[in-house]
Amino acid sequence: MKHNRFIKNSLMFLKLCTFGLFTGIIGGFIGATFAIVLSFVINLRETSPWLILLLPLGSIATLLLYRKFKVDNHRGTNEIIRNLKNKDRINAIIAPLVFVSTAITQLFGGSAGKEGAALQLGGAGSSAISDALKLKGEQRTIFIMSGMSATFASVFGTPLTAAFFVLEFKSSKKIFSLALIPCFISAMVAKKCASLLNVAEEAIHLNRLITFSISTVWKIFVLAIGLSLLSTVMCFAFEKVQIWIKKFIPNSFIRTFIFALTVVILTACIGDMRYNGSGMNMAINAISGSAKWYDFILKLVFTTITLAAGLKGGEIVPTFCIGATFGCFFGGLLGLDSGLAAALGIIGLFCCATNSFISAIFLGIELFGFSILPYIVIICIILWLLSTNDGLFENRFFKSPILKKLIKH
Repeated sequence: MKHNRFIKNSLMFLKLCTFGLFTGIIGGFIGATFAIVLSFVINLRETSPWLILLLPLGSIATLLLYRKFKVDNHRGTNEIIRNLKNKDRINAIIAPLVFVSTAITQLFGGSAGKEGAALQLGGAGSSAISDALKLKGEQRTIFIMSGMSATFASVFGTPLTAAFFVLEFKSSKKIFSLALIPCFISAMVAKKCASLLNVAEEAIHLNRLITFSISTVWKIFVLAIGLSLLSTVMCFAFEKVQIWIKKFIPNSFIRTFIFALTVVILTACIGDMRYNGSGMNMAINAISGSAKWYDFILKLVFTTITLAAGLKGGEIVPTFCIGATFGCFFGGLLGLDSGLAAALGIIGLFCCATNSFISAIFLGIELFGFSILPYIVIICIILWLLSTNDGLFENRFFKSPILKKLIKH
């Protein structure tokens, strides 16, 4: 009996490793291709800033694409997560649609990221492959999760973050345990595949030594409270504005044109395009200590309007930008090192807005190394305890028990 169980477990282990290797290779090269295309269109936009004038046409083209394939009500990454959790079918057409539509957003200057699109690309693509392989039940779920880890890792270059971010989707403890190995393997393999295609990973360096100080902890606590409030406002704006606008402007074509045109007008009023695109450059500048007090407000406004226009991409990197610029300015007011505060702003807002405790810590390590790890852990603990269920993504595995209990009492 024990011999048979050992053989069965060994075969399952080999199958899980195979899932990770296969999805890592396929998802890695697909994600890398996606990153290369986006890099090309972003460079094209930066050398031809007049392309921003075509953003309203790009938003209408995106709407027509999704409507043609009858997925114009698709809820993006949240729908992929919900379908995965409920073991529902994931429409494979989402993969090419999100690829093209995200490129349109980046080409014409919409304020959106690419990691959310990468998750959709990996989820829809690996779902189609799992259907072709006739995988069922838990094996299908694990295969899709591995594919999502792969595309996220290849696009952003943070494999541990990618693996645990997907693992933190709300699921059974059994799925969490079984998916751990294939998600990790797929993410590591995908990053290697991306490096073979010269896709640069996102690495942000604090160019100064940060030493741990107890006196700094209370300042981080105050910063965390600010980030918690900011997260509430940001998540509310990203989700509720779209719902309200649909009520006031029911015609999709008029709505998407008006809001895309608003992005163009705001860009013209500001006089440059620093709030367009994903905002990663602004986050890097904030780490260097350069951010204005209103940067996080304008980036939040630009991203909210872009999402309301129905343009595709994602909220994760804009969240990094908002958190970094907020942390840089307000951390400086608290007497924190501006670079440290910006780094904690990135990690803290990501943790709170996505309800991602473990992956936020890994994100901090992969972006900034171990030099500020104690501060990263502290701010993640505080913001996880302060977080609510109203984040950017639904069905997260780890939810804060504190506020729920306080509300009940």
